[in-house]
Amino acid sequence: MAHGKTSYVCLPCRASYKQPYPGYHDHDRVCPRCAEPLIHVGSAFAAPKRRDTAAWRALSVLLHAGVRFHKSCCGGPGYRPRTLSEVRERMAYARATGEPFAQALVRRDLPWQPDSKGRSAAPPKRPLLS
Repeated sequence: MAHGKTSYVCLPCRASYKQPYPGYHDHDRVCPRCAEPLIHVGSAFAAPKRRDTAAWRALSVLLHAGVRFHKSCCGGPGYRPRTLSEVRERMAYARATGEPFAQALVRRDLPWQPDSKGRSAAPPKRPLLS
């Protein structure tokens, strides 16, 4: 029986590759086009089209924040923003509340919506320390 495969991404080339899971003795994977290191993104990853630069920019923000696309017990990685506007909303929320970026980026719904300039009219109240 063949081992499963997982996805790796090259951001400069906007390319995704399915390769075997990394083993104990495996070396770092490099892009066959540009020889830059590939980023392990997980087995539940679906790559955007190469010409969709906005989606690749949103993906770049997610990957640099440490968000990956691994399957969970329920069959998928959960919510991941696909557009730059969704990423901007979640980044503004994280800045206003102090929540870590990686955690704010995977929120499906935000408790508040920032205004058009990324500011909040009413960010959620932080609980006071007792």
